[in-house]
Amino acid sequence: MAIFETKATIASFGGKLLKLTHASTSTKTPMALNLYLPPAAATSAVPVLFYLSGLTCTGDNCAEKGHMQSSASANGIAIVYPDTSPRGASIAGEDDAYDFGSGAGFYIDATAAPWNENYNMYSYITSELPSALFSAFADKLDKTRVGIFGHSMGGHGALTIALKNPGKYKSVSAFAPICNPTQCKWGQKAFGGYFGEEAETKGKEHDATELVKKAGKGFKALVDVGTGDDFYKQGQLLPENFVAAAKEAGAEVEVRYQPDYDHSYYFISSFAKDHVDYHAKLLKA
Repeated sequence: MAIFETKATIASFGGKLLKLTHASTSTKTPMALNLYLPPAAATSAVPVLFYLSGLTCTGDNCAEKGHMQSSASANGIAIVYPDTSPRGASIAGEDDAYDFGSGAGFYIDATAAPWNENYNMYSYITSELPSALFSAFADKLDKTRVGIFGHSMGGHGALTIALKNPGKYKSVSAFAPICNPTQCKWGQKAFGGYFGEEAETKGKEHDATELVKKAGKGFKALVDVGTGDDFYKQGQLLPENFVAAAKEAGAEVEVRYQPDYDHSYYFISSFAKDHVDYHAKLLKA
């Protein structure tokens, strides 16, 4: 029996964008995602990028507005666009706020009830989903060449997942990531809810600024932040903290501050080619 059900196949830059669904054991819910296969995947297995989206998003948003497929097609790279949380877990309050619950899984495995039954996005992204994809699309996706990137909450996910799994991902980058979630309101709310009494210790285990302190020279990442980003101005992103910790640890982190750009897909799409090209160089090295 097929692992994935294909809901739609859309032609895009010479390749195909597949809209997929499957039953997840990590979240105990149905999960939807987008998978872009470049033209090169028709004849051989290609490198894969996992793109993690931000608060309120699904796997559709960046696939439609991020302008990633053009560069992915040119470089012969597949892109996976997962959802940002379980959907329809029937937990009281899960749809009450944009920054907690539905659309706000924060790429962690919850330990506090009732969230720990379904909100296991770390396991879903790092284990279940790639395993299922590499099995179902073995002739199209090269499991030995994998990169990860994301935006905002998804940038947090990309950085922390790469930092927690040395060697698993050959490349990592982020757009306006939440760099120090234990020190910002978004992260404190999420960690407090998902981890409960363990929030202080568990939070640090999913904080890029804390994790990069132990990474050393083996960690390399590209990060873009818009100076016109209201969330940056409000102290939700805190890239300076990440840069300082990375510098002290000797990690190779390049943070580019882009004048006037905000937090939106106008920002993401403006630098999408830069990021896909950055990954392509490392994945094809």
